Amino acid sequence: MNECIFCQIVRGDAKSWKVYEDDATYAFLDANPFSEYHALVIPKAHYTDVFELPEEQLVKVTRALKAVVSLYESKPGLRNVHLYNSSGVDARQDVFHVHFHVVPRSAGDGLNLSRTTHPEYRERFDEMLERLAPPT
Repeated sequence: MNECIFCQIVRGDAKSWKVYEDDATYAFLDANPFSEYHALVIPKAHYTDVFELPEEQLVKVTRALKAVVSLYESKPGLRNVHLYNSSGVDARQDVFHVHFHVVPRSAGDGLNLSRTTHPEYRERFDEMLERLAPPT
């Protein structure tokens, strides 16, 4: 994983602006921020996406996410954030080391993180649930 920019950051081979660190995770300001204090939280070990990330590592990343938002609340007083992960090309993942965004928001910040809803999918909810049901 020498070519992975996030692995380089964890090793100290690439510049980052550390927000939080523990034995398993690292959080740093995003070099291409959407807002002030936009941070990324990553596991130190390389996993491509959330599908590859073991449950125990996800728990550690979630604890780090909580530590970052708690820090943001206690220090600069930020109380509005988007937390998200993109896994896979079609989900617009651009760095293939699993990461979670912490994007502080404020009224009138100009961010366009729009969401298009599809109420027509409701008609297929029963079918979707059938596909998710465990085998009988």
